[in-house]
Amino acid sequence: MLVSQYNQILVVVSFVVAILAAYTALNMAARVAGSQGIAARVWLAGGGVAMGIGVWAMHFIGMLAMDISMSMSYSPAITVLSMVIAIGSSMFALWLVSGEQLRLRRLLPGALVMGTGIVAMHYTGMAALEVTPGIIWDKTWIALSVVIALAASLAALWLTFRLRHEAAQVALMRLGAAVTMGIAIAGMHYAGMKAAQFPASTEMHHDGINGSWLAVLVSVVALSILGITLLVSMLDARLQARTSLLASSLAEANRELAQLALHDTLTRLPNRILLEDRLDQAISKADREGTHFALMFMDLDGFKGVNDAYGHDTGDKLLVAVTERLLLPLKGQYTLARIGGDEFVLLAEVGGPDDAASLASALVRTIDSPFNVEPYELVVTVSIGIALYPHDGKSDRELMFNADAAMYHTKRMGRNGYHFFQPSMNTLAQTHLQLMNDLWLAIDRDELRLHYQPKFHAPAGPILGFEALLRWEHPKQGLLTPDVFLQLAEKTGLIIPIGNWVINEACRQLREWHMQGHSAWSMAVNLSTLQFEQPTLVQTVLDCLARHNLPAESLILEVTETTAMHNPEESVRILTELTNAGVKASIDDFGTGYSSLLYLKQLPACELKIDRAFVKDLSGESDDATIVSAIVALAKTLNLKVVAEGVETEAQQQFLTELGCNTLQGYLLGRPVTAQTVEELCNNLEAMKNPLPS
Repeated sequence: MLVSQYNQILVVVSFVVAILAAYTALNMAARVAGSQGIAARVWLAGGGVAMGIGVWAMHFIGMLAMDISMSMSYSPAITVLSMVIAIGSSMFALWLVSGEQLRLRRLLPGALVMGTGIVAMHYTGMAALEVTPGIIWDKTWIALSVVIALAASLAALWLTFRLRHEAAQVALMRLGAAVTMGIAIAGMHYAGMKAAQFPASTEMHHDGINGSWLAVLVSVVALSILGITLLVSMLDARLQARTSLLASSLAEANRELAQLALHDTLTRLPNRILLEDRLDQAISKADREGTHFALMFMDLDGFKGVNDAYGHDTGDKLLVAVTERLLLPLKGQYTLARIGGDEFVLLAEVGGPDDAASLASALVRTIDSPFNVEPYELVVTVSIGIALYPHDGKSDRELMFNADAAMYHTKRMGRNGYHFFQPSMNTLAQTHLQLMNDLWLAIDRDELRLHYQPKFHAPAGPILGFEALLRWEHPKQGLLTPDVFLQLAEKTGLIIPIGNWVINEACRQLREWHMQGHSAWSMAVNLSTLQFEQPTLVQTVLDCLARHNLPAESLILEVTETTAMHNPEESVRILTELTNAGVKASIDDFGTGYSSLLYLKQLPACELKIDRAFVKDLSGESDDATIVSAIVALAKTLNLKVVAEGVETEAQQQFLTELGCNTLQGYLLGRPVTAQTVEELCNNLEAMKNPLPS
């Protein structure tokens, strides 16, 4: 027998190729499992070819590493056949581990097929050796090599399936598995080589491929193919990870957009859009299953006062606290939505009116206790209107409208409670809605009017100027006072264009009176809270004065004490800007709010206006008289003039004059009149002062 030795360098190269082939198999399994359709088939074919060439190259390099002191040649056809067997078994292995599951009944037959393929590849490659006489085989080593092949196949399939994912924590385990699998494959090969014995009389045929240069060629080609395959696989994995990250980020962004589009940003409750969708679903379900549900329209009582007195930040905190309270008694299928301001809507499945009443009562009770919103303890209540489906409406719009009408009925009946919708409520609700629609058209239809109430130098004249009072000449309802429509204007935002119209019309009329010779007259105009908060207010006022060529000091802007104290720093800034331009400022309804004397001192006002509530029941020893006396004393200390409104009796006129009020205004001296009757009023007053001789 010929004594065989091994080239140690080629043995090491064969081990490296085996490990690299195993690592390629693990990467290809991840690519196949993570792809679909054509991409999965491409990775299966490409990966099978690369892995098969790697396993075959390891086997062939191991054969070339054997040195038996003679030249060896190989049959090209049989050599190629052994490569085909290696590629086929590799494709089968990748296909087997790319499935979602790898149970034992699939793993064992798969390991048998793959192991048989590796054994067939090895011994077919050995058969490619062109020797005479043939190789003598040791059956013991052959059996051992077959057992090693089957065990290596079983371990390789199981490890490849378990480690096929691209998680970062798998990387080191994958490398270790590749080393283990490579050693197992090499061990099978060298066990098989040990089984081959060459007789001393062996002769080699030299018409095949010469092996002197083949080892280098096969090593370079195999390592190149495996390296390129691994590089492409890693780049694809990185691109897939980046794509997955971008897709995840996009999905998260879409979820956030959906959250913003369908939920209230403050309370995180569903908004009107999501509520309408849930309401449509509830109607469909109720029609399909014959069930009932209740729609409850809720509005907080006293919330506006909290906003005015403590600011919007405190109001927002209160809304969040109210939301938490409202959620407490809710169970089962429900949708609680905030549709704007302090308005909430609850959609809840109920068995009947009694269940709806019990739920509404629980909601009223849960709100009817103080809220601790640091540093304040705040009290608000809730008014609820209930509409039942299908009794109180067949569509979402009808249900919402009727629940809203029932809520307003609760407001009118004293608040802090609930009422079910009744058809009679619709009449008032429809009137309310029609009035709102008409108000939108009032400016375009030239239906707004100004009446003017004279302001007298105490005690009885002369006239110092007028206060402009808004009226609405409704085409059907006649002349309407602000208490009928001003709240609607505030709610809809129409107060901004209406307020701008009032300023412009008042300036126009005052200019007309100045041109008639009453150049000393001034004009007082009330500013609403919403109008006062507009960033364009100063420019609007100055534009009106310039348009009508009026001196700025002839215009007095009246701001309520509550409005001025809502944001004191901003109020000081706005009023300072106006007074620097020459416009006068008056603090209206003084004594009804929560003034800080520090800010009152800083406000650049020229006068305080005592609210009519203090003048109404004025007498020498009443509490109102004490308050009015204190207000007048305070005004004098701050060098402010005092205007008293609501003067209706001579006793009030005398008392206020004696206290030191500078200007009086009220029905006793002059009612609000149109611009056309102001001249007549002046003539009558002049006649009263200078009666004709009898």
